[in-house]
Amino acid sequence: MADRLDFFISFGGPDEPWAEWMAHVLEGEGYSVLTQGRDMRPGGNIVHQTQLGVMADRTILVLSPDLFDRDFPASEWYSVFFQDPVGRLRKLVPVLVSDCELPGLLAPIVYIKLLDLPPDKAREVFLDGLKPGRDVPKTPPPYPGVTA
Repeated sequence: MADRLDFFISFGGPDEPWAEWMAHVLEGEGYSVLTQGRDMRPGGNIVHQTQLGVMADRTILVLSPDLFDRDFPASEWYSVFFQDPVGRLRKLVPVLVSDCELPGLLAPIVYIKLLDLPPDKAREVFLDGLKPGRDVPKTPPPYPGVTA
């Protein structure tokens, strides 16, 4: 395991396929990623691994109804939220994979929406949403005034 992690992926149990897909995409781009399935192996300590995870540069929170009735993912995102409560560092990045209402502190956080996208478009939207900085269009917008 790297000394510094780029991403930790937190999810509710049934969303593990999404977490694995995201980890595969990120690792393919050269990022270091910690997930339960890949890194919390027999003989290891899940609490220690989770602590390493929440100290990653950024935590991806897989959003679906399956997330909200589980205590461990809640404790993970609470910890990350506490580290960056107004989102200046974008440490907590929610990714919507299934339609759900976002409760309480999650409601105002801008999320990446992968819901109903085909694989190639989902990959593009996912990686684009994780890019640092502002989202400045590559082409200028049309001039809104009179062109005569």
